[in-house]
Parts: sequence; C-alpha cells; structure tokens
Amino acid sequence: MSKSPPTLQLPSFDRPVKVLIVAADQHRAVSEAMVAGAQSALTGIEVEVLWMPSVLELAASIALAERMVKFDGYLALGAVFHTDAQAKLQSREVCAALGLLGLQGAAVGNGVVLAEDSDQAHDFAASKGAHAAAAALHLIALSRKWTTDTKGIGFRP
Repeated sequence: MSKSPPTLQLPSFDRPVKVLIVAADQHRAVSEAMVAGAQSALTGIEVEVLWMPSVLELAASIALAERMVKFDGYLALGAVFHTDAQAKLQSREVCAALGLLGLQGAAVGNGVVLAEDSDQAHDFAASKGAHAAAAALHLIALSRKWTTDTKGIGFRP
C-alpha cells in the first residue's frame, strides 16, 4: 500500500497579501468550481477575481496586472477540453506563457487543466483551484523571504 505524499502547510504572512484570480469564462461551470476551491484556500487573503473570455487571455491579463497593479500573486484558472490536437497545443502554449511569467518573477499558481470533457474537469476542479492557490502562496512567501534576506554584498559603513 502506497502512502500519499505529504501536504505542505500553507504559509503564514506578517503583512497582508493580495491575490488576483484570473479565470476563463470559456467553460464557466468548471472555472467557477476552480475559483471556489481557490477561495477556500485563500481564507484571510485579499482576493480579486477577473473573468476573461478564454484561457488564451490568462497570461496576458496577469502580465498586465504585474506591470500596472500591485498584487502579490496570481492564479490562472480554466479548462481546455482536448477534442483535437489544436486544444492540446492551446493548453501547452497557455502553460508555457504562464511559466515564463513565473520565470520573470511573478508568483503564479497555474490552474489550467486539459481534460477530456466537463465531467472529468468537474471531478477535480475545486482541488485544482486550491492547489493553484497553495502554489501561489508558497511563491509569495518565498519571494518575501528572499526579498528581506541580504547577501552582505556592497559597501559597509
């Protein structure tokens, strides 16, 4: 019998945290379940929800917010149903764009899923939203930790 992997505790913060959830309206019922799951994991966190037409606009919306508004972290939530090769490509491209935002320093929790149909996506939508929220919170905590640490390089008085 295999053991389930350990679950990291959500980090605690000494300063308020503000998170933007960007959700795709493309498959609204699935995204709503993801948003609900994310909000359950973000108790005590200031949250703003932004709806976009499809998953294709998630990364661009987060990039705009990162440049123009003060959020500590972001969640990208939405579903793509893989009915053909185009859907798989769309999902891959969206995830690649979100990964690039993370490499540029944005604390992004990726909750974009590729599912066969809405029934399959509904089965794990809430937990996927919660996992994306946890990922964003851990990245925010890491960013804050490393922002306050100094390497002692430079001129000393």
